[in-house]
Amino acid sequence: MHDPRTPARSLEETLRRVFGLHEFRPRQREAVEDLLGGRDAFVLMPTGGGKSLCFQLAALLRPGVGIVVSPLISLMKDQVDGLVDLGVRAAYYNSSLEAAEARRVLARLHAGELDLLYVAPERLMSPEFLARLDGVEVALLAVDEAHCVSQWGHDFRPEYAQLGELRERLPGVPMAALTATADPQTREDIIRVLRLEEPGRHITSFDRPNIRYSVLEKQRPAEQLLRFLLGQGRESGIVYALSRRRVEEVAAQLCGHGFQAAAYHAGLGATTRDDVQERFLRDDVQIVVATVAFGMGIDKPNVRFVVHHDMPRHIEGYYQETGRAGRDSLPAEALLLYGAQDVVLARQMIENTADEDQRRIETYKLGAMVAFAESLTCRRRVLLGYFGESLAEACGNCDVCLNPPETFDGTEAARKALSCVFRVGSRFGMKHVIDVLRGADSDRIRQLGHDRLSTYGIGRDLGETEWMSIFRQLIHRGFLYQDIANWSVLKLTDTARPLLRGETTLELARPRVKRKATAKTPKGKRAKQAVAESPLADADQQLFERLRSLRRELADAQGVPPYVVFGDTTLLEMSRRRPATADALLEITGVGQVKLERYAEAFLRAIAGN
Repeated sequence: MHDPRTPARSLEETLRRVFGLHEFRPRQREAVEDLLGGRDAFVLMPTGGGKSLCFQLAALLRPGVGIVVSPLISLMKDQVDGLVDLGVRAAYYNSSLEAAEARRVLARLHAGELDLLYVAPERLMSPEFLARLDGVEVALLAVDEAHCVSQWGHDFRPEYAQLGELRERLPGVPMAALTATADPQTREDIIRVLRLEEPGRHITSFDRPNIRYSVLEKQRPAEQLLRFLLGQGRESGIVYALSRRRVEEVAAQLCGHGFQAAAYHAGLGATTRDDVQERFLRDDVQIVVATVAFGMGIDKPNVRFVVHHDMPRHIEGYYQETGRAGRDSLPAEALLLYGAQDVVLARQMIENTADEDQRRIETYKLGAMVAFAESLTCRRRVLLGYFGESLAEACGNCDVCLNPPETFDGTEAARKALSCVFRVGSRFGMKHVIDVLRGADSDRIRQLGHDRLSTYGIGRDLGETEWMSIFRQLIHRGFLYQDIANWSVLKLTDTARPLLRGETTLELARPRVKRKATAKTPKGKRAKQAVAESPLADADQQLFERLRSLRRELADAQGVPPYVVFGDTTLLEMSRRRPATADALLEITGVGQVKLERYAEAFLRAIAGN
């Protein structure tokens, strides 16, 4: 068995030799060490935050094969392609394999010739596959996209809920649950359903500071989208729309304006979808216009922008989809086109949900998404606050921060709001509290005796819309929170007490009047320039372009996407540092031993100008 007291240098050496990385990101080392020691691990890191490395590295250092549960074929193929190029013995086992190839994968599994095997949950839980595992040494079990196990999550999948049964089937095998999108309620549900035993909890910031978040009120969405894309140059991006028909229309419009765009949705044949995805990965298609069916398994690091043509139904989906931009940590943009009709359609879809609990959850999540779209405070604060994380200062990299609204002394209004939440016993939602504040005359308020409260009617001077804005800001700023597990009732946080006691004051934003899309053009222009600006000097930029061309030639020769050879961050570092020897090249982030042997000669020659 592997000694859990693995010397630190073994971890560092494997990290450098295999993955070409010289240091761990936050919480990665601790997660790996938990798994190496046989302990379960719950890993919550943002998209692009390095979740996969936690189980990949641990699997390489433990005896046996790491079994990875993955929801999408595209996700499996993408990760396996990248691992194989690093020299890792990895494979996937799913319905896309021909019979002969599937037999070869199983033969390698039983012969102990695999470090990692990616399997879909329904395939893993089949009696036939479980019987096969009886004769195999399993290093660990990693459940990727673990939010799929929870009814509180945004993408609940019944087949995932069965995975907890593996605890009895594989005693002593450490299990890792990994996700990028889980609020506190979902986190606890994941641990319960998967039966994780006192897991190490490795939770990093949800913040993706390289992504600029912007929202435009829908006016002429086709023109707004075109104006945005014209500022993106030839960069790769994704445009999400809710319906197949809208996807087809937008893709056709973009092609008509000269963009290399393609449509992707579940109504297209599998061959067409695979072709679009492959061309996007290889940079032959610049923009994919898609429903949410696209992107979950895409590991493409150089997506520079994500546009939501229609508003998603929940923040988890929005956060996950925008997170596909800027995985390489370089500047990226997320634009949401928001219209009232989007909300109407979403509410109609929710009303058609048969399950009452699920309908309640979806209603709460839609409300949080609308609050984000209509936010008058830093959008990053709203996003992080939803996931239980606070941001001490405004981010300075969203449309609200770049074009802030008018503010006013909201201390008195905030105290009224917080006092009313307290007086009703922290047992009611936003609408009821606002009704009490505004002195509404309703049977329910009289039956509850809330017309006799000291806060009844003290907010008659403000309209319902203004009070909703104030309550949303108090939630976004951390003075209140909505308890999703308890009918979204409002509750005070500890932060609210000094404000209630008169020890602090509070500036709030005034609700904006309806704005035309052109009002945001100057800010949008600044955002585009920030992304387009090169971090390289002219001579280094020329070298970077030569290295990109070389990367494309090598990738085409191997039949893999360009980023599988090297990512943009690696090429940027090469262009700045200009390594002249193999040892110097090995010091570049992303250059491991296998890639050094494979590519050193060609890249050193290009850097030298030969």
